[in-house]
Amino acid sequence: MEESFVNIAIWVAIILVVVAAVAAIVLPLINSFSHPKNLVKGGIGVAFILVIFLIGWAIAGDEVTSGYITRGIADAGSSKLVGGALTAMYILFILAVVGIVFTEVKKVFR
Repeated sequence: MEESFVNIAIWVAIILVVVAAVAAIVLPLINSFSHPKNLVKGGIGVAFILVIFLIGWAIAGDEVTSGYITRGIADAGSSKLVGGALTAMYILFILAVVGIVFTEVKKVFR
C-alpha cells in the first residue's frame, strides 16, 4: 500500500515539475512577444552566456583519464564539453562576485 502511494506521489511530482518548467519557459516568451525590446535584451543575455561557454570550451582540454571513463566520459569530445561547461561556470561565478563587490563599493561612495 505504501509503495504504491510513493510511486503515485513520485509521478505526480514529476508531472508538476514538467508543468512548472514548461510554464517557466513559455509564459515569459508570450509576454516578450508583446514587448519585443524585452526579447532583444533576453537574446543578448543568452548570446553572452553562449560566448562565455565557447570561450570555456576553447580553453578546455580534451584528455580522457581512467577516472573520466568510470564517470561516463569516454571520448575526447565529451571531456572537452564537460571542461568547457566547468570553465564557463567558473567564469560566470567570478563575474558574479566581481559584480557584487563592485555594486557594494559603488554604494559606499554614493
